Amino acid sequence: MSIAMPAPDQATLAKRDRIIAAMRAIVPGEGVIVDEAALRPWESDGLTAYRQPPMLVVLPETVEQVSAVLRWCHGEGVRVVPRGSGTSLSGGALPLADAVLLGMGKFKRVLDIDYEDRVAVVQPGVTNLAITQAVEGRGLYYAPDPSSQIACSIGGNVAENSGGVHCLKYGLTTNNVLGVELVLMDGEIVRLGGRHLDPGGLDLLGVIVGSEGLLGVVTEVTVRILPKPETARAVLVGFPDAEQAGACVAQVIAEGIIPAGMEMMDQPAIHAAEAFVKVGYPLDVGALLIVEVDGPAAECDHLIEEIARIAGTNGAVTTRVSQDEAERVAFWAGRKAAFPAVGRISPDYYCMDGTIPRRRLPEVLRRMEELSQKYGLGVANVFHAGDGNLHPLILYDANVPGELDRAEEFGNDILRLCVEVGGVLTGEHGVGIEKRDLMPEMFTEADLKQQQRVKCAFDPALLLNPGKVFPTLHRCAELGRMHVHHGALPHPELPRF
Repeated sequence: MSIAMPAPDQATLAKRDRIIAAMRAIVPGEGVIVDEAALRPWESDGLTAYRQPPMLVVLPETVEQVSAVLRWCHGEGVRVVPRGSGTSLSGGALPLADAVLLGMGKFKRVLDIDYEDRVAVVQPGVTNLAITQAVEGRGLYYAPDPSSQIACSIGGNVAENSGGVHCLKYGLTTNNVLGVELVLMDGEIVRLGGRHLDPGGLDLLGVIVGSEGLLGVVTEVTVRILPKPETARAVLVGFPDAEQAGACVAQVIAEGIIPAGMEMMDQPAIHAAEAFVKVGYPLDVGALLIVEVDGPAAECDHLIEEIARIAGTNGAVTTRVSQDEAERVAFWAGRKAAFPAVGRISPDYYCMDGTIPRRRLPEVLRRMEELSQKYGLGVANVFHAGDGNLHPLILYDANVPGELDRAEEFGNDILRLCVEVGGVLTGEHGVGIEKRDLMPEMFTEADLKQQQRVKCAFDPALLLNPGKVFPTLHRCAELGRMHVHHGALPHPELPRF
């Protein structure tokens, strides 16, 4: 493992038997996993290059059990790593050798659906797609749709602020979550938000969404559900190269058109996806845009015409509009299956997640190709073009000595490039361990210390998911210190109490 994690606490390891006994008293039956072989499935999340078997796994079934587990661990100084479905691509649920892995997979009930207020209340283990399946009989759906929606849990979506192909128009998880029930590290159960819009006071709900399991464990989520659009149509637009496709994306948005989704694939991704799902993607183009519009039929017809016009001015060589719902779904099937499809052309791949300003797409794609040549590794691009959220897939073979290290450095350079052009390190996969050591590329030391003060407000002992997000972890007492230079306090104009 090339990424350093916190050293195991020997005192904690020495009392493992006592920890196991305490966890079994709280979660009886088969809710505690301790055997070495049984722990293996839990040693990694979706970032499979990094593995660490946990000290033990606890699978609670009730909020009271979650509270009791956290309260006991807090009192004993035992670290806890929360885990949803384990689909995180940033190592956010990577276990620690001296930590309890708290799996939330048994929290999988839809608790309430309010069709009048258009909200659903679900437990965190419910999969993203299951929310839509629960309400689609009444013509409703849950808008955020990550490619892993058949497997990823809503609790994990909250932790990472996940997006999906339709987040361009309908927003990320944070724009579709109205409230959460949260258990803090000391066992306290709190509620933030609810079935209403924008509660008064501090936006603590906004702090929790995207907090990557560092602040608390979510045990209930209230989400917004929306009526399905009257019409939805998709268009495939092929271009000679990715730069021209990127220029088209920028112009579509610049002209005030906000599609429901706008995705791009380059040639390696197109060929892999077509071979995998056979939906009729053109194989003689260098880049492919999938653009979806929704709303009244007349509006969709007009927007399709405008998009075709803009595509033509940017060098499009092929355009195909979906003629029915089955064809629209087929267009998206290839995109949704692009990640596993790429797995057929490379033994391993490393999925990145930087976000850039749309107008810089052509430049970034060109420089990414230069990096590919520099590192001698292929790259397939599949990403949310409409909001500039890149998902380059770096192709490598972990069995070849040194290739994983080169893939990591290649990925780091891509993320540095994203920040250089005015973007950010992550769009929806989170920081986790993958981007942790790159945080200083985007934030100053003062920025990072201020973020850690938020962590300290929720978890003063720093027991929840340690080793993630922050490259240097300070004790909370250190962050409260005041520097006095030559007897002079900083900001003397401020009142002191």
